[in-house]
Amino acid sequence: MTTPFPFTAVVGQDDLRLALLLNAVSPAVGGVLVRGEKGTAKSTAVRALSALLPEVAVVPGCRFSCDPAAPDPSCPDGPHEPGAGDGRPARMVELPVGASEDRLVGALDIERALAEGVKAFEPGLLADAHRGILYVDEVNLLHDHLVDLLLDAAAMGASYVEREGVSVRHAARFLLVGTMNPEEGELRPQLLDRFGLTVEVAASREPDERVEVVRRRLAYDDDPGAFAARWAEEEAAVRQRIVAARKLLPGVRLGDGALRQIAATCAAFEVDGMRADIVMARTATALAAWAGRTDVLAEDVRRAALLALPHRRRRNPFDAPGLDEDKLDETLEQFSGEGEGEDDDDPGPDGPGGGGGQPAPDSGPQGDGGAAAEPEAGEGGQPQSSGGQEQPAARAAEPFRAKVLTVPGLGEGAAGRRSRARTEHGRTTGARRPRGALTKLHLAATVRAAAPHQRARGRSGPGLVVRRDDLRQATREGREGNLVLFVVDASGSMAARQRMSAVKGAVLSLLLDAYQRRDKVGLVTFRGSAADVALPPTSSVDAAAVRLESLPTGGRTPLAAGLLKAHEVLRVERLRDPARRALVVVVTDGRATDGGAARSVSGRGGGRATGGTEPVALAGRAARLFAAEGVASVVVDCESGPVRLGLAGQLADGLGGTAVSLDELRADSIAGLVRDVQGTSRRAA
Repeated sequence: MTTPFPFTAVVGQDDLRLALLLNAVSPAVGGVLVRGEKGTAKSTAVRALSALLPEVAVVPGCRFSCDPAAPDPSCPDGPHEPGAGDGRPARMVELPVGASEDRLVGALDIERALAEGVKAFEPGLLADAHRGILYVDEVNLLHDHLVDLLLDAAAMGASYVEREGVSVRHAARFLLVGTMNPEEGELRPQLLDRFGLTVEVAASREPDERVEVVRRRLAYDDDPGAFAARWAEEEAAVRQRIVAARKLLPGVRLGDGALRQIAATCAAFEVDGMRADIVMARTATALAAWAGRTDVLAEDVRRAALLALPHRRRRNPFDAPGLDEDKLDETLEQFSGEGEGEDDDDPGPDGPGGGGGQPAPDSGPQGDGGAAAEPEAGEGGQPQSSGGQEQPAARAAEPFRAKVLTVPGLGEGAAGRRSRARTEHGRTTGARRPRGALTKLHLAATVRAAAPHQRARGRSGPGLVVRRDDLRQATREGREGNLVLFVVDASGSMAARQRMSAVKGAVLSLLLDAYQRRDKVGLVTFRGSAADVALPPTSSVDAAAVRLESLPTGGRTPLAAGLLKAHEVLRVERLRDPARRALVVVVTDGRATDGGAARSVSGRGGGRATGGTEPVALAGRAARLFAAEGVASVVVDCESGPVRLGLAGQLADGLGGTAVSLDELRADSIAGLVRDVQGTSRRAA
């Protein structure tokens, strides 16, 4: 067995170690989510924690780790009589990101069911983790169906299995610990709220501390046993302190003053629900016990807030996690005495009517005649006021709930929530003979295939005689995540501040929708005479939001160059992830005033395009590349004003896709229904 890296040998990371130790003292705190960049000892610290946990007493022979002092009356291996049990170390069970549903919750023992004709339940990882640690590395990449099962188990403290004629319920109370790198995508809010505490970790920038990290790691790699022995005394001291804090915990007093501070803090930071209050109370109590005190102090409440609230303040994935410590101190000071304090005359940026710190919208009327209205177009469709100069970045308008855009047909990509797909998880739609290894047995279909041959095979006894040819693979239909590639026009024709603000708000809304549907996203922008990949395809939609916010505008409109750049991005991504289907979202008014680098599409030489019809023709040829390959696409028409040229609709026809206006993107618009983005397979045929 591999010797784990000692917990006390981890350099720095004080918040991480404290959060883990508080959960060891009081598992009711609810677990820890560790967020941070790669290479910051997240997994090392979590794996080292299990060696510090006290032993647990279990009923001998019970696969579900029942406590002999109070055995679970509904345990599948029960009933158990109370009595003495066997001691064993607390388990740390790792849930792989790619685990199956059966591996997590357990399933019918197919081998015994077919061979012996009996129903037998094979426990899963939730049973193994009972009264221990359930660790999920890269928890933000966990498939949605596993997240749903974890949510149910964490909420009820039990796992319920209802499938294939098996009905089982067993206790599943565990310390949930997850680690994640935010660059790879954010976590669903429902699961985020289930973690009691969260900590942000980052590598130290102090040379001496970094040297010590390297020195200890090299020493451990050279001789893990000898390195662990050098830290054995410190490990034993922490283990004893955990035991002492657990004994002290029931006697810790949480007074009315501390409770009022907790409630006031949660209210001041506008967290949803009451779970934050409860977690803060349990954390403050555990902090007092860890310090060897029987009274909760204001410093415990403050530390508990810093650990329990940052991840609960986020309203969407684009909000930066964290807590305003000045505001926290003011709230604690205000409610430190007997009175509730007076309301501040100036509520500040986060007070009532302050808009949560958001700046006031741009002044000027919203209509065409206001100060922020779109400039008039000059020759070639180029706004006269923008010229070739870059305009400052406009702030995005308030995002809204966007209409669902789906890719037509049935895909086979990664699990998600956007388009229909054949998946390993979802509703069973039928059965077929397996092609290659059997992954999901369709039990009823297998039994039906084997039943007619039992007499010929000389069956005797309760079990079925099953051959390889009888096995049937279950076919299931669910939802997949797609690659949503945004191609955004940042030229001068989009530079009017009022207009670009609305465009950014629409793209931000679609990014939020992509986050909720577990898509990958990419961002291509075009302006001047070229196009740039502002963000290569990634699962981190908040990274796309950051790039979008700082997007400058100005210059001519190289529409063809933007389309060609997007086509190249799709070609490369298809090699990396061939099963993931793409949805191209082109955000433009349809104008094209520069051919630039896209001239190669036409196969003609010559100088730079200067306007007229040639740039439009080049854009049309570039669009037909998508149509020929059947790529699903939608054009978000940003044209406004009393005179409209309808160029975005022509572009959508060339792409073989659909054109929608900014207003039609709203889920509550009159257009109202789920829109399938039309592909071009029918045209290719």
